[in-house]
Amino acid sequence: MRARHIAAAAAAALTLAALTAPAAVSATAPAACGENDLTLRAEPSDDSDGVIRLSVRNDSGRACTVDVAPTVTYGDLDGAAQPRPATKSGTYELAAHATAYAAVRSLAATDTDSGGQPPTVPSLRVAASPDQSGRGFQAMTLGAPTGIQVWEPVTTPWMASPAQAEQVIEEQTAGWFQA
Repeated sequence: MRARHIAAAAAAALTLAALTAPAAVSATAPAACGENDLTLRAEPSDDSDGVIRLSVRNDSGRACTVDVAPTVTYGDLDGAAQPRPATKSGTYELAAHATAYAAVRSLAATDTDSGGQPPTVPSLRVAASPDQSGRGFQAMTLGAPTGIQVWEPVTTPWMASPAQAEQVIEEQTAGWFQA
């Protein structure tokens, strides 16, 4: 009888421990994408003035993760474009050979309120994760032959389609303009 009570107590303790313990990380969870496994692209939008389309493709044969939103920096300016809508830190999973899309807008209408000219830079840099160096793109190739004006830049998180990313950037920057 005593052995049965001990066995029942042990089983109850194991059940309780399983319910209250944090979930174990799956051994099959994708690792972070290596920078050499990614192809980053940036190009001016055909549909939205002042918007740059971004994409990241996983060239490896396995799923991997990138940061939830691209890291977009401008020339020698401090800081990066802020994700809109605001996102918590996290990851975006890219299947093998899959592509994710984002959009970035670099100039807000509020620059006219400041009374000054926004800074202009000759290039921007896009990285799939903040710990990666990313790839640089010249303003000329992004439809800005005299440089990219930067004031309150924002970017979308990575998304499944370029149309979805452009729709989100348009919604998030209603009232903005590109000079």
